[in-house]
Amino acid sequence: MKKQNKNDNAANRKSYVGHVFNIGEKKEKEAVLNSLNPEWARLHKEGYIHIHDLDAYGLTYNCLTFDILNAFPYQKFEGLEPEEKIVGVFDFLKELLAKIGNEQSGGMSFANFDIDVSTIFKNLGVMFFDYDSIFRACIRSLILWCNNIHTRMGQTSYYVTFCVGLGTNQFSRYLTETLINCFYSAGDLIYKPNIVFKVHEGINRFPGDPNFDLLETALFCTAKKMIPTYLLCDCEADRKTDPTKLSIMGCRTRVVDDLFGKEGAIGRSNIDNISINLPRLALEVDKENHDASFEEKIKLFKGKWHDVAELTKDILLDRYEKTCNADIDLFPTIREYKLTCEDVNEVGLRENFKHGTLSLGFIGLSEAMEVLSGEKYWKNDNIYKEALNFVKYMRSYADELKKAYNLNFSLLATSGEYISGRFEEIDNKLFNSPIMEKGYYTNSFHVDVDSRLPAYKKLELEGPFHLFANGGCISYVELAEAPLGNAEGLDELVEVAIKSGVHYLGFNFPKDVCKGCGAAGTFDVCPECGSKEITRIRRVSGYLEIQDYFTKGKMHESKNRKEN
Repeated sequence: MKKQNKNDNAANRKSYVGHVFNIGEKKEKEAVLNSLNPEWARLHKEGYIHIHDLDAYGLTYNCLTFDILNAFPYQKFEGLEPEEKIVGVFDFLKELLAKIGNEQSGGMSFANFDIDVSTIFKNLGVMFFDYDSIFRACIRSLILWCNNIHTRMGQTSYYVTFCVGLGTNQFSRYLTETLINCFYSAGDLIYKPNIVFKVHEGINRFPGDPNFDLLETALFCTAKKMIPTYLLCDCEADRKTDPTKLSIMGCRTRVVDDLFGKEGAIGRSNIDNISINLPRLALEVDKENHDASFEEKIKLFKGKWHDVAELTKDILLDRYEKTCNADIDLFPTIREYKLTCEDVNEVGLRENFKHGTLSLGFIGLSEAMEVLSGEKYWKNDNIYKEALNFVKYMRSYADELKKAYNLNFSLLATSGEYISGRFEEIDNKLFNSPIMEKGYYTNSFHVDVDSRLPAYKKLELEGPFHLFANGGCISYVELAEAPLGNAEGLDELVEVAIKSGVHYLGFNFPKDVCKGCGAAGTFDVCPECGSKEITRIRRVSGYLEIQDYFTKGKMHESKNRKEN
């Protein structure tokens, strides 16, 4: 098979429809840029910022956590046999994901897949213990659909997240266990959907909690397949929020606080987000003030960021206004099933979208601090404090915007799948700096992937940043190989992460699968059959993908990762 390693999106696969879509998408992005204020367009074109999903500008929002129970169509299942109801509900979920995947630009999430689906079946009069084999078959089918389907825009898989772990009744527990076990046994080439296990004291965090056995099941699965990831509901940022209302959308998006009274993520969206290129601003400061002290450079760096952020804010507001004024007929599925926290049929788009977030994103904090100081921020306590203070400064600005415009502005720690390479490539033509040598910029506030810091230390360093990145963030631990049989070791790191303030946690390790015999491990030549035809599965940003399809920057990053 010919490798596709020039994608803008690792989830894309080639197809006729996708090819045609890409032509139109490129034209649409150009048209959008040309329609914007020239100064805004310049910032994007020159790599100071990246306006994500340009083709969706003013037409739709980014991501959504479904309010699946609000208007579930129970009438569609009246008169059916229990077996037909089970198959029908899971078919409906696939249909829903496919439809919403073409009404929005980003990820889709169920905040409580276990609790909500058990509620649906109880209301339909169907209990799991009478139909175990059918439930398992349908859940397996749903997993395979999420993993294998690439019909969105003719080329892309759907960004689907199932959050589980908090349901303590028998049915909810059954669904969590079955989902995880089906994913575990589905095969080493099955790496989607993203399953997020919510960790919460009194429910599953400690021995004696009613769902602690499910946490153990989740960790056992993670040790083999890097899924589930973990939403740490007891961390400092989230411990005051009802954990059933927390959710992860896409690769890390967080929607919690709302100026208009809707606590948590259910039925709410991230409307739009724009990422600022921190290394670019640092490189300019250093070039213009090379002999200045680190403290002076930090002050100038903040000033440059503020100037760019002021314009970025204007773009976010413009996009928000245009999205609120979009054609309501662009959202037929949301309207039919009332998946958002307000019924758009009654209140309109603006009253619904006001509950969403407008996010200022950032990438490359590590490289920016290195340019300004000459050292890695995670190697020097003083530089680390300045890095943390700078993220706090960005968050304060977002909070000021929230008050000034009465909208839910937030600070997003960007994953940077595409821009990790795009920004570096542009900057490399303008500056001569050692930070360019590796071919990518580091995600958000992350410690460099080749730091070789112990896992606990990496989590302790990154944890405090999570408190300020209220629009979403994730921390990873990079392991040398799959920690098979060491779920307890992962549990210990979950505890370290919670105590360090980490909101969302993932475990990475290289996973290689032989195309010939299916053997899995870490190898260049299959130890079972000797084949050199290997599929490499890696975490691209916040989700797993096949390395052959990575963007240029992420390909460089993946090859540079070292164990913690």
